[in-house]
Amino acid sequence: MGQTTIRCLVGQSAGRPVLLGFAPAHLLHSVSFADILDEDGGRGYQRRLNEHHSLDFRRYIQRESSTTIPLTFNLRPRDDAAWSIVPLGQSGAELCFSTEMGKIFAQVDCQHRLGHLSGLELSLPFMSFIGLSEREEMEIFNVINSKAKGLSASLLDFHDARLASDLATDRPELYIAIFLKNDPGSPWYQQLDLGGASTSGLDRRASLRTFQKAIKLFLSKSGVLRGASVDVAAQLVLDFWSAVVLVLNDAWSKPRKHLLTKGIGVYALMEIAAEIVTGARPGAVVDKRYFAAALMDFATDFDWSNDGPLKGLGGESGVKAAVAMLRQVRRDARLKVVSNG
Repeated sequence: MGQTTIRCLVGQSAGRPVLLGFAPAHLLHSVSFADILDEDGGRGYQRRLNEHHSLDFRRYIQRESSTTIPLTFNLRPRDDAAWSIVPLGQSGAELCFSTEMGKIFAQVDCQHRLGHLSGLELSLPFMSFIGLSEREEMEIFNVINSKAKGLSASLLDFHDARLASDLATDRPELYIAIFLKNDPGSPWYQQLDLGGASTSGLDRRASLRTFQKAIKLFLSKSGVLRGASVDVAAQLVLDFWSAVVLVLNDAWSKPRKHLLTKGIGVYALMEIAAEIVTGARPGAVVDKRYFAAALMDFATDFDWSNDGPLKGLGGESGVKAAVAMLRQVRRDARLKVVSNG
């Protein structure tokens, strides 16, 4: 079995030991992998590959005066001795590995730069952490990319959920959003886009970031956590959206033609949900039936289509306008009931 070696320097990146070296682009491409988040299976942490971004870098890096900062990898621990580091003097080393034993480098911060560089001979610099666990790798990825333009905020939120020691206390809105995404009885089961890869990606209705921010609005407006646990609040949100699906099934089942599950609809409905909760009679059981009855009185009279009154609304001012419309429809429905009575 033929061995490949890369001459490197050994040093420290703050508190972590690293290798620094240079290698042909095609070699680094062939022996590395991006650990794409499998949203269905829950493994991995990277975003989906942006083909255009990656091809743009391939075009750029072949220009005469092009350059790049070091590609960042991690040599994950393995039981099969697929790689080894042989010290050479005070700060030198050789990274030894066999290309026949699979990919040894996890791409911590270079997926889009390296994604379309197969076949290129040009030399690229790299830095590799040594022996980080998958969790440690994900933590570093989060630090590096937390402000990265174009990186899915939902993916970073999902990382926070996996890394948090007490998510229910630290970020209850994210805890509830993850609960609704993972509960098979939830209308949002596997319906939130995390920014990874999924076999059901075409069916996604909203992003995790949008949904958890709307839940945060609901928690703030309703004050439910002042007298109830986060699990009770999660059940309230589940019951509300179950009622939405029951009452507004046509708009829910055709998300491409309606704004019900787009940002504007989700935010507005979560604020209306808070008003339904705070307006409940003392002692009333606020559950799916309660929410359905409240929604049936007005929500079916509202045009949720892409060409309806919510068309073009966005941002905080758009949400305020949408909530004002729904409140008015709700008031009109109540007045109609009173006048008919």
